[in-house]
Amino acid sequence: MQRPDRGMVPAEWGRGDIVAFSNRLGHMTATGTLSARRRLAFTRFVRRVLARFHTLGLTGPGQLLEGMPADFSIRPEDVPDEPEDTEAGRDLPEEVLRQLCAHLDELEAMSNIETRVAVELLIDTGRRPDEVLTLGYDCLQQDPDGSFVLVYDNHKAYRLGRRLPIGTETAATIRRQQRRVRERFPRTEPRRLTLLPRPRTNPEGTKPVKDISSTHRAWVNSLPEFLLPVITLDAGEHVTRPVPFDKAKIFPYAYRHCYAQRHADAGVAPYVLKELMDHRLITTTQGYYRVGAERRREAVDRVTALQFDRHGQRVWRTAKSLLDSEHVRRAIGEVATAYGVCREPSNVAAGGHACPLRFRCLGCEHFSTDVSYLPDLEAHLADLLRSRERLMSAFEADDWARTQAMPSEEEIRRVRRLIQRVKSDLDDLTPEERTPIEQAVSLLLRSRTVLLGMPRVGQPLPDVRPPRTAP
Repeated sequence: MQRPDRGMVPAEWGRGDIVAFSNRLGHMTATGTLSARRRLAFTRFVRRVLARFHTLGLTGPGQLLEGMPADFSIRPEDVPDEPEDTEAGRDLPEEVLRQLCAHLDELEAMSNIETRVAVELLIDTGRRPDEVLTLGYDCLQQDPDGSFVLVYDNHKAYRLGRRLPIGTETAATIRRQQRRVRERFPRTEPRRLTLLPRPRTNPEGTKPVKDISSTHRAWVNSLPEFLLPVITLDAGEHVTRPVPFDKAKIFPYAYRHCYAQRHADAGVAPYVLKELMDHRLITTTQGYYRVGAERRREAVDRVTALQFDRHGQRVWRTAKSLLDSEHVRRAIGEVATAYGVCREPSNVAAGGHACPLRFRCLGCEHFSTDVSYLPDLEAHLADLLRSRERLMSAFEADDWARTQAMPSEEEIRRVRRLIQRVKSDLDDLTPEERTPIEQAVSLLLRSRTVLLGMPRVGQPLPDVRPPRTAP
């Protein structure tokens, strides 16, 4: 309305008008007149309308919008981010997600099977709610190697037919839902069906579920309190107390953050997670990795209380937070081995490829370990004992080869002593003290990478699907 022609001449419209429109919506959001969610929805609506004008030919000669320029359109960069996209890290604690998965039956009883499947797919795939609710019946496909992929539309960036790798359990969930849909609408062509059809006013199964936010909120509010162990300082001592988790933080979009955080904690590279999240910019993905780094830092702080040298002596006798410089020094001044870390300078400089002792770490003063390596130590002891038994049996080999390959009794004794020392310190902890340590160990195990002087091999995506029972 600020134009001299009052916007009545389509041929005079241009890119400047689109910029002014976007700026106006941004101003209304900044002043509180328009919510961020309504701004996003309205921008997407206008984008679809303008695109439809062009596809219907309304801008051609003699048409209603004759002369409307091609650049009079909403570009991807004009579409604001989802309100939650700028709040990376709003994921749910693992304990909360586990409890939610355990109560999916209540959600199905409260609403319907489509709502339950929608929540399961939100948790498993990390897609945006509108991307899951609009999935087509034939959204499940297989790559040439037989692995499953989810085909969906990224409405936010207007990228259609995106392909997301998924696990077999998630694929099984989709297949069960496909069977239910086919039984319910046997006469509708599969290409017209939606995976999550709305329960009413939908005779052909072509209309998807509109929204699950209100039902999801009612379900979450009906569940018991989510109690999380939190360490607090009481009279100079650290005390673990159960603290209720705020249910307001549990909403459908939070599952997208959970998906990203699970993969970040599992050590998935940023560029891989960028593709999994279908982000336009790597900076958006890096927001999740900052949170992942913070979690790993907290985990390192906790396990330093149970760190040992090769003799089984505690390195630090009290837990303490490391300074930023010390965390960086640890990251660049050590290299992971099979059951601990090595700080021998030449081996660290070579990325773990220059061990002069051929990985007999328990005889080296540069070796240390902590409680998170206990399973590896136990596996190493079992391997030493198996090797000794085989070599002592009728194993055909020259004497010199057999002698060099035979595990020494000193190494076996030292591994046993180290395992006993770590277990003894764990047994001295109270159940409240063990819980955060076990959680820290679990996180470090998921994100650990070990170099043993061997070629690196590309690893498949980790299976980070929260467990649950099938409906």
